[in-house]
Amino acid sequence: MEKFTERVIQMIQQIPPGNVMTYGQIAKLAGSPRGARQVVRILHSSSHKYELPWHRVINAKGEISIKNEEVRFVQKMKLEQEGVQIQNDKIDLAKYRYHPSIDCESVLD
Repeated sequence: MEKFTERVIQMIQQIPPGNVMTYGQIAKLAGSPRGARQVVRILHSSSHKYELPWHRVINAKGEISIKNEEVRFVQKMKLEQEGVQIQNDKIDLAKYRYHPSIDCESVLD
């Protein structure tokens, strides 16, 4: 497994319930500031295998990016069950964005 992929998986596993991270934020912290699309690919291919909390990853606008209506509904429902408020299909990143501590980031080295 590539180091970037490993870091992305570890980063996503750390997102606590009731919080979200963006694809770009994860990519940057995992070492590839322009790797947001790679994060999408990793989520798509590895969520089930690694039991990733995929629903806690959203886009930089604070929106759910998934186009499939059923999966989009599931993501929204899971986030709301964790206490994340979604208003006008947006999540307040200032309130719900997870910022890993330095200790969490060192785990990725």
